[in-house]
Amino acid sequence: MPRGTLPRSQYAVIGAVLGIVKINLDRAIAGLYGRYWDPVEYWLPSGAALRDLGRSDVALYGTLTAVAVPFVWVGVALTLRRLRDARLPAWLVFLFFVPFVNLLLFLVLCAVPPSAEDASTGSRSAGRLGRILPRGTWASAATGLALTAVLAVALTLLGTVVLETYGWGLFVGIPFLSGLLSAAVYGYHEPRSLQSSVGVAMTSVVLASVLLVGLAIEGVICIAMAAPLAAGIAALGGLVGYGLQRRGPRVGASGAYSVAILALPMLLGAEAATGPAPELIAVRTSVVIAAPPQVVWQHVVSFSALPPPDELVFRTGIAYPQTAVIEGRGVGAIRRCRFSTGDFVEPITTWDEPRLLAFSVTSQPAPMRELSLWGGIHPPHLDGFLRSRRGEFRLRPVPGGGTLLIGTTWYENRMWPAPYWQLWSDDLIHRIHRRVLEHVEQESEAG
Repeated sequence: MPRGTLPRSQYAVIGAVLGIVKINLDRAIAGLYGRYWDPVEYWLPSGAALRDLGRSDVALYGTLTAVAVPFVWVGVALTLRRLRDARLPAWLVFLFFVPFVNLLLFLVLCAVPPSAEDASTGSRSAGRLGRILPRGTWASAATGLALTAVLAVALTLLGTVVLETYGWGLFVGIPFLSGLLSAAVYGYHEPRSLQSSVGVAMTSVVLASVLLVGLAIEGVICIAMAAPLAAGIAALGGLVGYGLQRRGPRVGASGAYSVAILALPMLLGAEAATGPAPELIAVRTSVVIAAPPQVVWQHVVSFSALPPPDELVFRTGIAYPQTAVIEGRGVGAIRRCRFSTGDFVEPITTWDEPRLLAFSVTSQPAPMRELSLWGGIHPPHLDGFLRSRRGEFRLRPVPGGGTLLIGTTWYENRMWPAPYWQLWSDDLIHRIHRRVLEHVEQESEAG
């Protein structure tokens, strides 16, 4: 383990210089392979690119990984020395590997004074904040929760309504900052237990969520989907806040908190300005039908009204298919798949009867009706953040006169972190596929 300490000024300068060197070195390496390297890919990597690696891509990413190893080692060593200098727990170094959170951690460590400085400057800092913050356990917890909830709502409005971005800043940065600040305020006057500090941190996102729903800024469905991610990230922020409050009131922490609060809006703006195009994701679902392809084809091109859904997820407001009609025949015909929230308009691009029906998507309805205490609301994420681009049905004969029917949807999701939100979107699209395919199966076999 690296020994010694590192002042915050040296940590800031060395960290910034190494970051600039690393970015330009990666750009130069990518240029040798005929590729352009965008620094945004450090936090928003393309899953499609990683899944479809060619030989040159394997060589590129292998070289980038090899070059990154010494930078990672140096970064961890510097962070450990800075944590020791600030008298913070060494295990916080693990946040170095959490995307977006590592940026906020770097800024906080650049602002937190060394422990030796606390004795000379801490009492004055403690006096400024100490006159405002209550000392009681419940009062300090309530104050931390109230302050961070208001801040979280304001930053959420900035990110979603003003910047129209649903990304790392919204789902990672805001919960982390809320957890950090609520735990730090809670333990400002005297150290609190780790369990209660993390509990306050996680409660901060619960309170913010209640406010977002109560003020008709967001609906219940999106909040429920984001809750597991936000709660976990808030707990990480609570760990940092716990480490800060253990230093006692003479922490000189107001500067560190101010840096974090001011940095997050700037990071939200940077993310909105530089966010990459979302990848195209394919979701495939299949069913074996006891009917020949010629029969199944007729029920794929258009199908009768489906019965109301039994699944709870569709009853909460998630859009579900109801029927499909087609205008015309062959390439250029217009298929309309009617969902509970409106119509998907699907011009036919391939008509290979009875083997393949492919279509593009030129118009689509909202992916859900958000649940709200105030009736119908329309948060920005309903407009194009989950967008279907094209789809197809493939029919393959199987032994015994049956048909393997494969439905595929290609879609884009502009919400980050992409792997987390893809878990939700893939599952919902699979459920929609199964609802349609099972209905086609019933109609084909009955016919």
